[in-house]
Amino acid sequence: MGNFIKQTFASLIGSLLGLLIFVGLGSTGFILLLFAAASTDSGPKVKDSSMLVFDLSTKITDGEPDSSLILQQALSGNNQKRMTLRSVLDALEKARTDDRIVGVYLDARDSSGTESTGFATLKEIRQALTQFRDTGKKVVAYGVGWGEKEYYLSSVANTVVVNPYGGMEINGLSSQPMFLAGALEKFGVGVQIVRVGKFKGAVEPLILKQLSPENREQIQTLLDDLWGEWRGTVGKSRKMTPQQLQAIADSKGILEADEAKTNRLVDKVAYYDEVVTELKELTKTQSKEISFKQIDLNQYAQIGDMGKNRNSENKIAVVYAEGSIVDGDGESEEIGGTRFAQIFHRIRQDKDIKSVVLRINSPGGSATASEIIQREIRLTRDVKPVVVSMGDTAASGGYWIAVDSNRIFAEPNTVTGSIGVFGSIPNFQKIANDNGITWDSVKTGRYADIATTTRPKSPEELAIFQSSVNRIYGKFVDKVAKGRNLPQARVAEIAQGRVWSGKAAKDIGLVDEIGGLDAAIAYAATEAKLGDKWQLEEYPKASTFSERFFGKVAEDAQTVLKINQSSNPLKANHPLTKEFEKLQAELATLQQMNDPLGVYARLPFNLIVE
Repeated sequence: MGNFIKQTFASLIGSLLGLLIFVGLGSTGFILLLFAAASTDSGPKVKDSSMLVFDLSTKITDGEPDSSLILQQALSGNNQKRMTLRSVLDALEKARTDDRIVGVYLDARDSSGTESTGFATLKEIRQALTQFRDTGKKVVAYGVGWGEKEYYLSSVANTVVVNPYGGMEINGLSSQPMFLAGALEKFGVGVQIVRVGKFKGAVEPLILKQLSPENREQIQTLLDDLWGEWRGTVGKSRKMTPQQLQAIADSKGILEADEAKTNRLVDKVAYYDEVVTELKELTKTQSKEISFKQIDLNQYAQIGDMGKNRNSENKIAVVYAEGSIVDGDGESEEIGGTRFAQIFHRIRQDKDIKSVVLRINSPGGSATASEIIQREIRLTRDVKPVVVSMGDTAASGGYWIAVDSNRIFAEPNTVTGSIGVFGSIPNFQKIANDNGITWDSVKTGRYADIATTTRPKSPEELAIFQSSVNRIYGKFVDKVAKGRNLPQARVAEIAQGRVWSGKAAKDIGLVDEIGGLDAAIAYAATEAKLGDKWQLEEYPKASTFSERFFGKVAEDAQTVLKINQSSNPLKANHPLTKEFEKLQAELATLQQMNDPLGVYARLPFNLIVE
């Protein structure tokens, strides 16, 4: 028996050693292959008279994606292109003065990337395309089915072409919030709400079955501002008045290809091969070639910018705060209060970093986490300039962390404001009782079980929660008043949880300047008196190669495999799928609510403009 155990143990050890050697050799071989590939591949090449191709299926984000997202895409077979806004803007600026690039081709045959991109981000890209076009180089856009977002970007082109069997949806903007109150009521889940601000619509999906008059008013005003900016911007490019575009939206809504041309929304109706033929002429491509001379925007962004890359000991830190604000470190695409506080603490102590740009793209979230981040930002501002660049959304907690900066930049179609707080208190008494589950309680104090979800809260308990919400709202208003140098009464008037467009926010003093990320960076350089002697340093830091492949790879692989065990039977663009995705987003938002005090500064649930 003893020999058997020894032999079995020896066999096990031998198998483990063999497995380790196999994995080691495999990993070493994999790395050697990568280095070999890197040494033989000199990188993408740019031919003379090339067209820069911007595929509108590319997803644009503020910061670099987390390693887990890259792994998920690789294992799931989802090869959606991704680029950061910074790399898009840099590539277009580089192409503007690159004699080898004769134009930009906006490929809108698949425009799925713009679905998750807000109008503020699209405006920054559009402005970069306008500067490119103003040099005399051509911008050509081709698509099959345009919506307002894709056309907002594509309308900047010198020539807009639509497929003969294509068309466009020009019918205005809308928002359709999803309400869960009926479902919660049906399943016996009770929700009690404490809030401050008559416009704080974030709680309405839990307690109402339709929009309150106040929430309807603020969303209508916001959409009117965004639509007004859309009509003005598109109309300028297409030489049409806002009134003409409004008439098309009200009378047509959806236009077929010929109607789009008749109404001057496009310049040509043609097939893709016909567009390719014209692009061949523009790029001086021989007719025997299959396609025109081109380079993908993502590839072009990876090419050095011909000696213009800054190299300096002076750094401007760009911190990307993207996602919901949560307590703790947070996950991928979340703004963890602890993690971002540590980032600003390190930046404050780094003497090479002379100024900071905080890029915010967040609907808010945990009030506690917002305050933790805001405190570190305030301390950093005492040492070096901190400039805020608002992206598509910088509202509620997203505005909270912006308020103590030296200057706030926003695009006219940024969604911001929402200065208000709330708390939601669920209980599962009815659903449990209906299924034979009951509770009893023994306690040593009147409020010892105040945090329970087994029963509704008493009026006295609700008063305690309301007092906490009132206190935090008062602090929020006070922070805005001091940070923006506004009278308390004025802040109380424009707060109330109301959302504002970037343009309106500037008019009422919540924002300093209309401008994008580049404008904020330029201001940060000026404030720190750096001249042209500076370079950017981005945070949070992207994962290294070893971290991506050997750090969390097992955990990420497990997550991915679990996700891919079931597949969605409906196509991604199916209308029902979109409604399921909305529901999934609402439930995900509930999961992100982890504030230790149960108090939140957040936008109306996942405000989606369609």
